[in-house]
Amino acid sequence: MQTPPNPERQAQIQAELRRDLEIRQKGYRERALKLFPHVCASCGREFSGKRLRELTIHHKDHNHTNNPNDGSNWELLCLYCHDHEHEKYKLKGYVDASTRANVPAPSKIANPFEKLDDLLGFKGENPSTKK
Repeated sequence: MQTPPNPERQAQIQAELRRDLEIRQKGYRERALKLFPHVCASCGREFSGKRLRELTIHHKDHNHTNNPNDGSNWELLCLYCHDHEHEKYKLKGYVDASTRANVPAPSKIANPFEKLDDLLGFKGENPSTKK
């Protein structure tokens, strides 16, 4: 088993990864902002000035390395619509099984109405048949 790098090396690796990510994002972000109007493709909100940072670049095929020059794999989405788009993608079953392992079974989820009958005085009775 390989030992983890020392803290200095870890910090250096993280800094390099952040720099690379920033360069990659800035490249396609700048191109997308030049190609498309500054409007969220989902909700239609317009962005300008300081609020332009709330407009994100979404990869339609969810592949961040697929960045064609014509922008055909991109769409501009506001932060909220971008999050929603990724949640829809997860819900379609495109996530791996390891993330589903953390979701409790329906029987384990709390039922807010579990003791309602007791509180209303219907101990063991079916209130819909009571007249």
